[in-house]
Amino acid sequence: MKNLRITVNGTAYDVQVEELGSSSAVQTSAPAAAPAPAPKPAAAPSGSAGAVKVTAPMPGTVVRVEVKTGEAVSAGQDLIFIEAMKMETPVKAAQDGTVASIEVTAGDAVDTGKVLLTMN
Repeated sequence: MKNLRITVNGTAYDVQVEELGSSSAVQTSAPAAAPAPAPKPAAAPSGSAGAVKVTAPMPGTVVRVEVKTGEAVSAGQDLIFIEAMKMETPVKAAQDGTVASIEVTAGDAVDTGKVLLTMN
């Protein structure tokens, strides 16, 4: 048995994995359904779009947008909810700021990395 710690969307899980067979060759592969790590907001050129891009951490459908353009937000505040596999996942503000633009609306399908909104 191997003890492993896996982090999914910022939540750590301790798991035990049993090695089957007696082969000395180790094979590793990422499961097809494993979500990619959440991208960190990156600085963008300044302009009307906002200096900080907030992107989708996974593919899914935008369920609701919790903020409006011009609204001040705090780090950790829910900005947008994305539904994937019948689960709603909040996209949270990584830092304090003001919403400069909103690039999606409820019902939009988004891919991982799609810009959802920008902040200053």
